[in-house]
Amino acid sequence: MIDDSQSENVLNLSRQLLVAMPGKVGGSLANTVIYVCEHTEQGALGLVINRPTDLTVGDLLKRLDLPLSLEIGARQQAPVFFGGPVQTDRGFVLHMPAQGYSSSIKLGEIALTTSRDVLQDVAVGKGPEHMLITLGYAGWGAGQLEDEMSQNAWLHVDATNHILFDMEPEKRYDAALAQLGITNPIMLTGDVGHA
Repeated sequence: MIDDSQSENVLNLSRQLLVAMPGKVGGSLANTVIYVCEHTEQGALGLVINRPTDLTVGDLLKRLDLPLSLEIGARQQAPVFFGGPVQTDRGFVLHMPAQGYSSSIKLGEIALTTSRDVLQDVAVGKGPEHMLITLGYAGWGAGQLEDEMSQNAWLHVDATNHILFDMEPEKRYDAALAQLGITNPIMLTGDVGHA
């Protein structure tokens, strides 16, 4: 007989936002909001969505020798984000709609693409209506994210397309917390009491 009670208690944070708790998450992930693309028993992969770099989409496309069309417009001034400390030389494109490219993973109505063809479309003024480009990603091994969650290192909330694609990067942390009813991040503490 299979015990289904354990599978019901498995924490799946796929397509959720992780909000770093002050004093609990340090280094390059301190004060970040991470969109969790995938969370399985083998581990988790996410992209930091609130840490823009000085690199613009136009700069990135030029570095990749992709000729820019006039149709690219203001999109070329959009920032490329620090996606996390793993594989910082590799690009990840979170986009909507989730049309398929040669290397895309569908995440509901959103997709994560790592192939060059999405950037080729962007360079000529096509491509997804909404997108966020990162260099690198945040990764956790098997059980690592669950362990960090049990130590109150992260809060998690539902991801919204507005936070992911429309909101200014510096407002995303507070907006994610506001979904939990936290209006002042100064009130957060990583300490938890046990009775």
